[in-house]
Amino acid sequence: MSITHASAMKALALALFCLAAPTAKAQQEFEKNILTGGPSGTYIQIGRDISGLLEECGQTLTVRESAGSLENFLGVRQRRATQFGIVQSDVLEYLRTYSARDEAIQEAVQGVRIAFPLYNEEVHILATKDIETIADLNDARVAIGVEDSGTFLTASLILDLIGITPAERLPIGPDAALENLRNGEVDAFFYVVGAPTKIFAEANIDAENFHLLRIEDEVLRSVYTPTEIPANTYPFQQEDVSVVAVKAVLMTYEYNPARNSYHAESCRAVSDVSNLIFNNFDTLKKTGHPKWQKVDLGDIPPGWEIGQCVNTGLAPDYVSSCSPAEVPPMSGTNAIYRQRICDVMGC
Repeated sequence: MSITHASAMKALALALFCLAAPTAKAQQEFEKNILTGGPSGTYIQIGRDISGLLEECGQTLTVRESAGSLENFLGVRQRRATQFGIVQSDVLEYLRTYSARDEAIQEAVQGVRIAFPLYNEEVHILATKDIETIADLNDARVAIGVEDSGTFLTASLILDLIGITPAERLPIGPDAALENLRNGEVDAFFYVVGAPTKIFAEANIDAENFHLLRIEDEVLRSVYTPTEIPANTYPFQQEDVSVVAVKAVLMTYEYNPARNSYHAESCRAVSDVSNLIFNNFDTLKKTGHPKWQKVDLGDIPPGWEIGQCVNTGLAPDYVSSCSPAEVPPMSGTNAIYRQRICDVMGC
């Protein structure tokens, strides 16, 4: 395990033993939070779309910035009144791989549940032209994303799954990594994000010196979703590039309403939000972030279990805390779609 893995796991193990102090703010409404990502990323915009659904019916879901998937996993597990986090689906595989003998972490993984699958995020690897294949990352200087980010965990998994040993694994984000690449201080960097992404579309990347690496390894294509970044997605990219993708998911926790009032209220919040997302899915696709158009609510990634509080909110007879007048009646199309989703999710 590298130093970056060790430090990330140490922080994770310590955090699992510490509960965040309850908020001192007195309020009638039960507090609800969703952990997302950086201020300009897709995660935070998806979070704002979901928050907007609650705002329309007089409730509040506070959108919180974060470093990404690992921090969001931690937050849902140990921050009070944080019922949701947007994470990459391979966060579970990452924790199982690098913390297989850590009982506290494995116990934490057991309580994690999925609310809904979201969209696929393509694995971008921008490299110098002398790095021709992913195998050429051996002995190269590779930026793998800041610790606790989704890029960090996916890059770590990918390199270890196919036995690549870079000369350096640099825990820096995409902006710094691109600058370092141009300056000759790194040879390649990972960025896991839904295509197209602003940094590659607007950064005036020199096609004579840099390119996106193809990811065609059969091991990786069996673990992740094979896909491609179509030609001209970015100004410097003239050909289709075969890559793999990881799915972003809306994560929650398996609250037990019989345990105490906090669990009961949190479960109710999860049910309400699940109900709103489902009943307003067409609206989200029309007016929310464009990535909603790529979401298939029935495409549950392997290894994830559906939360019971989620299933409660998807039940046809569920009565939401939102005013019934604010919830649109279900169309015939939605009724058919509900049945297809429920066939997969067991609701």
